Amino acid sequence: MSRLPTFFISHGGGPWPYMPEMRIPYANTALAISSIPASLPAIPKAILVITGHWEASQFTVSTALQPGMEYDYSGFPEHTYHIQYPAPGSPVLAARVRELLGKSDIATSEDAHRGFDHGTFVPLGLMYPDADIPVVLLSLKSGYDPSAHILAGRALQLLREEGVLIIGSGLTYHNMRGFGRSESMEVSVTFEDYLNDAVTDKDPGRRLHKLLHWDTAPAARAAHPREDHLLPLMVVAGAAGEDEGRQLFTDKVMNVLMASYNFG
Repeated sequence: MSRLPTFFISHGGGPWPYMPEMRIPYANTALAISSIPASLPAIPKAILVITGHWEASQFTVSTALQPGMEYDYSGFPEHTYHIQYPAPGSPVLAARVRELLGKSDIATSEDAHRGFDHGTFVPLGLMYPDADIPVVLLSLKSGYDPSAHILAGRALQLLREEGVLIIGSGLTYHNMRGFGRSESMEVSVTFEDYLNDAVTDKDPGRRLHKLLHWDTAPAARAAHPREDHLLPLMVVAGAAGEDEGRQLFTDKVMNVLMASYNFG
C-alpha cells in the first residue's frame, strides 16, 4: 500500500459544522477538510488522531471497540450535545500503536472509555461522514515537552506504510481570550509565518529544530498561552520523517488566521 501523508488540521471552534450559522464563516475550512480524502493515494484502513483535547500523564491510546462521544465544550445549542460520530474503534491498531511506542522506550497506557471529542469528530465528520473507517485516539503527554511528542511521531512512522492515516487536530492559534479581538489577527499571522517557515523547511533537521523551539518565535505565547493545540503538529511532523511539509490551507475566522499543513 502507498505510504499515506500526515496532516495537522486546525479544527476551528466548537461543533461548528453542526450549526448552520457557523458553517458560513467556516466555508473555506469545510471545503478544504472535505477535500482531503480525494487527495490520498488510497483509502485508509484506519485513522489515528492526536487531539489537542486529550491529555494524560503518559501517552494513552483509546481501545474502545465502539467509542462514545466527548462533548468538551459549553454554551452551544442543545442539539450539539447529541451529535454522534459512530465510527468503530480498533483495538488492533491501538495495540500496534503501543507496540511501536514501546519499541522506542516510550511508556504508554490505554483507555477503554475515551470517546470522540470535537477535535476528532469535527474534521472526521467532514472527511468521512459515513463514519466507516476505524478511529483510534492518542493523547498528548502532560508536561507538553515538544521533543517527547516529536519522538512519539517518529516511533509511529511505520503506520503510514500500513494504511493508517495520522492526523493531528489542534489550532495554529489558541488563545481563548484573543478570539474575536481585532489585535489577534496580527498575532496569529505573525506566529503562523514562523510555523509555515518551519513546516516547509526542506531540511528535516532544521524543521524539527524550529518546531522544538516554537516558543522563541515572535508572538508565540500570545498565540498559545498553553500549547495543547499546537503539540499535535509535533507528532505529525515527527511521523513525517524525511518527507517535506507544506501549507495545506488557511482560513480567517474569529479574527484569527488558522492554518493546516500536511507532510508527504
